[in-house]
Amino acid sequence: MVSRVIPVDNFDLVIFGGTGDLARRKILPGLFRRYHSGQMPPEARIIGAARSEMDRKGYQAEVKAALEEFVPKGSRSDESIKGFLEGIDYVTIDAMGEGGWKELSAMLRPDVVRAFYFSVAPSLFGPLAERLHGHACAGPTCRIVVEKPFGRDLESAKALNATLRSHFDESQIYRIDHYLGKETVQNLMAVRFGNVLFEPLWNAQYIDHVQITVSESVGVDGRGAYYDKSGAMRDMVQNHLMQLLCLTAMEPPSRFDPDAVRDEKLKVIRALDPVKPEDIVRGQYTDPTKGRAYLEQVGDPDSRTESFIAMKLAISNWRWAGVPFFLRTGKRLKARYSEIAIVFKDAPHSIFGQRAGQHRNVLTIRLQPNEGMDLFVTIKEPGPGGMRLVDVPLDMSFAEALGPDAEDVPDAYERLIMDVIRGNQTLFMRGDEVEAAWAWTDPLINGWTERGDKPLPYETGSTGPEEAAMLLHRDGRRWREIRP
Repeated sequence: MVSRVIPVDNFDLVIFGGTGDLARRKILPGLFRRYHSGQMPPEARIIGAARSEMDRKGYQAEVKAALEEFVPKGSRSDESIKGFLEGIDYVTIDAMGEGGWKELSAMLRPDVVRAFYFSVAPSLFGPLAERLHGHACAGPTCRIVVEKPFGRDLESAKALNATLRSHFDESQIYRIDHYLGKETVQNLMAVRFGNVLFEPLWNAQYIDHVQITVSESVGVDGRGAYYDKSGAMRDMVQNHLMQLLCLTAMEPPSRFDPDAVRDEKLKVIRALDPVKPEDIVRGQYTDPTKGRAYLEQVGDPDSRTESFIAMKLAISNWRWAGVPFFLRTGKRLKARYSEIAIVFKDAPHSIFGQRAGQHRNVLTIRLQPNEGMDLFVTIKEPGPGGMRLVDVPLDMSFAEALGPDAEDVPDAYERLIMDVIRGNQTLFMRGDEVEAAWAWTDPLINGWTERGDKPLPYETGSTGPEEAAMLLHRDGRRWREIRP
């Protein structure tokens, strides 16, 4: 299989926060991989902008060090690094003042795509947007990329959107959620809407329930101060898991374009029922090793912020009436593992008798690690001795299906940044979508805050509090295994 790389137009990309951790780990390595694959034009320019006093050569040295640390040796060469660095520039800039803006304006070319990546705190979005216009850096065709968090509640999300819209049109704003750039997430749409096999079965008549799991093995190490103000609900459910839920449950869009897709996602969020307190389980990880428990790492022995959450959701529409959606995410769990599992109903009648047992078809979409899909089907177990049934997977991992080309599959940031340059907003969140998600989330957070609910303890390396298992057990269902 030959990978097709479609070049993008010439561009100037300014990374505000260009010396930060996200730029070093994800943005710059992602851009380099696109350059190395031949997708970026050689004239494209990347301009780092930050407070640090540094010249162009100093920044190029930092970029080179980041590439050597975060890009595997097999995906880079001295020649490609040298060529990439030739397009790197830097400006020392004051986001809250006037320093460096004239210099930035002079660097930008008039006849290319202009994109500005706000890899900074949301409190700087407004000042940056104001100064981009004040110094004639931004025009009607430029694009801005903003990272989450998109507010911490509905009120702050509305204020943030208003700030951005006061300087940019909604068509220029790219709210990035890297989960939407994952190959498997996009393949979920391809499987649903590109095959006649699944869509007729994708409803309450045939699906018993849906499980969405995002399990992390790491804790809040080094991020305790930030994380304790957000928790799993704000940090993961309101954005990442909500997006996975929307793509799983949405109606077929009329066409694959930005507004058609995002209109259908918005309908899912607006159809979500309020969640009962008994359908939510929150937890905090414990650890016998000193300094590794959640409360120790955030430095607040009385914290009631959750590092784990599991919940049972219902979508009130014709397609999903009566089908529960179970979501869970947490830190310091058994393994780093993320999947969407579509669990189909039992066959209405088994001709093989009770001894054959009950068997269900399950479609799993693996997000990490080893992206791919499994469709579990029931077959006869080999050997004599009667009809014994067993469930086996029809497995499609990208590494096996694509062979050597799997190494060239772009990661989420690579794809999404190239979509920004192309002006394609399909995989980015719209402002009303963000606000609708917060409108659903806020009452849940306010509810457990007013009740004074304390998160339940769970051991590091487990699957979360035991009470989370009861969300499914009381309905005769079970969580799927979190696999290392």
